[in-house]
Amino acid sequence: MTHQSASSLVNPAILDEVAQQAYPASTLYVLATPIGNVCDISLRALHVLSMVDAVACEDTRNTAHLLERYGLSKTLLAAHEHNEREVAEKIVARLQAGERIALVSDAGTPAVSDPGARIVDAVLRAGLRALPLPGPSAAVTALSVSGLVNDQFQFVGFLPSKARQREIVLAGLAGASATLVLYEAPHRIVETVDALLQAFGPARQVVLARELTKLFESVHRCPLGEAPAWLAADGNRQKGEFVLLIEAAPVVIDDSAEGERILRILLSELSVKQASSLAAQITGQKKNALYERALALKAAE
Repeated sequence: MTHQSASSLVNPAILDEVAQQAYPASTLYVLATPIGNVCDISLRALHVLSMVDAVACEDTRNTAHLLERYGLSKTLLAAHEHNEREVAEKIVARLQAGERIALVSDAGTPAVSDPGARIVDAVLRAGLRALPLPGPSAAVTALSVSGLVNDQFQFVGFLPSKARQREIVLAGLAGASATLVLYEAPHRIVETVDALLQAFGPARQVVLARELTKLFESVHRCPLGEAPAWLAADGNRQKGEFVLLIEAAPVVIDDSAEGERILRILLSELSVKQASSLAAQITGQKKNALYERALALKAAE
């Protein structure tokens, strides 16, 4: 069986369609780049990269290498977290002069736990257009293979590096009904997993997605209680960039309304003590709490 090249698999009509689409001037093209595998880029993204006047990027060396892989060479504008405000002014001026500029991060979608949001904000405030070119995202990639059944997810990004601040953030997330999505660097993965275990307990499912789309990609799911031992079993498991997915908090059914309904029925025939005692047996709620509520109901009559 022979293998066709990627270019021969693409219908020439599609390439023509890509070229004939509208690419307005004075526009910032917010463009997603591969998170690992250089082949994970769209035809439209490649076309835009070939036509823009400049590329604003997080690291000029990384982006230069990426463009070289596609046979492209462009003027590069360093746009990282330390100079976003300053470079935003320069980008706005160039857009106002009629240029097209692409905004990329080192990997994935710009402005998602990466620089770029301030630049997009400045462009929009100047009355100019920002046009998205969707593509790779580590968070969505990990979610798609997690098997965690939930219609909601909450993107957390990187947790604070200081233990106390991290503890406070996690305490606030412990009851979240959505799947939690975190990013983590290899040198902090062990302490972060330990912190997750302390905050959420051993039963919650965690997905450790490492080096997504790269050569040593791995996706492991287990209860949080087993995660530290899994990481410790092989030093290679602590290497690479991580996406961590935490199962949503278990649903707690609020049966207070049902308890009160039963309590009201019993109070119509029994004393406060008898009604609260029997209601506790029926509902499993605490007898003392039901007794106090029964007293309040009687007083309100």
